[in-house]
Amino acid sequence: MKMSRALPLLSLLPLLPLAVALNGCMNVGPNYSLPKQALVNAPLANAPIEGADAKLTTRQNVPAVWWKLYDDPVLNSLVDEALQSNTDLRVAAANLARSREALGVAQAQGGFSGKSSVLLERAQESAEQYLLTQKLPVVNEGDIGISISYEIDLFGKLRRGVEAASADTESVQAAGDLARITVVADVVRSYVEQCSAAEELRIAQQSLALQKERVDVSRRLRDAGRGNQTEVTRGQTQVDTLAADIPRYTARRQIAQYRLAALLARAPSDLPPAVLACSKLPQIRQPIPVGDGAALLKRRPDVREAERQLAASTARIGVATGALYPTVSIGASTGLTGILEDLGTSPTARWAFGPLISWTFPTNGARGRVREAEASSYVALAKFDGVVLTALRETETSLATYASDYARADALRAALKSATESADETHRLYRAGRESFISDLDATRTLTSTKSQVAAAEGQVAIDQVNLFLALGGGWETDAQTAVGAAVSNAATPAAAAPVKPVPTAATKAP
Repeated sequence: MKMSRALPLLSLLPLLPLAVALNGCMNVGPNYSLPKQALVNAPLANAPIEGADAKLTTRQNVPAVWWKLYDDPVLNSLVDEALQSNTDLRVAAANLARSREALGVAQAQGGFSGKSSVLLERAQESAEQYLLTQKLPVVNEGDIGISISYEIDLFGKLRRGVEAASADTESVQAAGDLARITVVADVVRSYVEQCSAAEELRIAQQSLALQKERVDVSRRLRDAGRGNQTEVTRGQTQVDTLAADIPRYTARRQIAQYRLAALLARAPSDLPPAVLACSKLPQIRQPIPVGDGAALLKRRPDVREAERQLAASTARIGVATGALYPTVSIGASTGLTGILEDLGTSPTARWAFGPLISWTFPTNGARGRVREAEASSYVALAKFDGVVLTALRETETSLATYASDYARADALRAALKSATESADETHRLYRAGRESFISDLDATRTLTSTKSQVAAAEGQVAIDQVNLFLALGGGWETDAQTAVGAAVSNAATPAAAAPVKPVPTAATKAP
């Protein structure tokens, strides 16, 4: 009896090699490959990046940890902390964990499945369903069974689903990399702005103190009969004007601290003392490595994200096309069905095995869903091209802005040197009675204004450097156990992802 019930399941084993062979014989829908007409293949995307100044940049590859070019241990520690605690990265990590679980679900579809059931009930069966006219007695009934089946992915619908889910996961990973480099750039930018505002505040306070000295001198000269009240009043006006700028620099510094604290998930008062004490602008004193156009597009996470979305859209054409074809599976079942007291005897035994073909005819918009998936792939390709153009534009714009602001800062530094020499000479002559107070006041005003402009220009150059590195897309290639990678590995064990080869070709015609 036990042997007879096991026979149907054992008889299914010789069919497994055939099922496995059939399981990979056909994939409906287009195979993914990067479209030749995609802009990423165009000459404009593979040429040297325009706008790069040879004195300020090099063609070397962008370093993964570009913020270490500042050689600032305080900044390095801030970036490391943000990569562990930033809320945007926690969101990215959770999204990636969710996407990997969805990939695991897609990979688990098809193949072997099974079920078992046990039913015990007291019932009265309908006599007429057995073509009887006499009422059947009330009895205790039992039904115990087990069944297994193997779905053959004959047309590749399930494989296309795995392909789409894998590309989706890689797209989410790229989005996480984009979040990472954005957080890094925001941390560096906030730190630079805090230090720059502190430096401008210090210069403004020094200029204010210098102007107050000038006013004191003019008062003494007035009292000695060598000046007049008008000169004192004009000097005091300049003092008040400089003092009015102090709150602006203080507010800029506080705003930068608030932004930095939010990036670190800290209270502003809890920022490291070294951050609050920073009053000298951190600078990169070497040409910035920018690489070339092709390297830029391979490195930028948003370009990679758009390309993976295109791959997923292409795979979904195959999923929609596969829905037009029949589903084929091989199954076997065995069990006991009958009066409860007779279960286990030969009359209650049952078994069955064989193939099952299920086909939902392509109606109710099934072909329309294929066309919808094809249109979605065209949308994804257009978005991919748009991201490529945006990446080039942002980088070229950042390079041009950096070069322009650097040249302006350089010119202002030369002007500051001249203004300092002029102010010192004019003031010396004024004290000797060989220059008027107006000349001395004008020279001092020019000096303080130039100092402020130099500090602001150097601060803008530092911001430009951060924006350029963000446009170049570097900063996500570091140790996999940091940032998103670390958070994801803690959140979930990643499912094995089948590689998706590089966008759509002509789709296989559906029946």
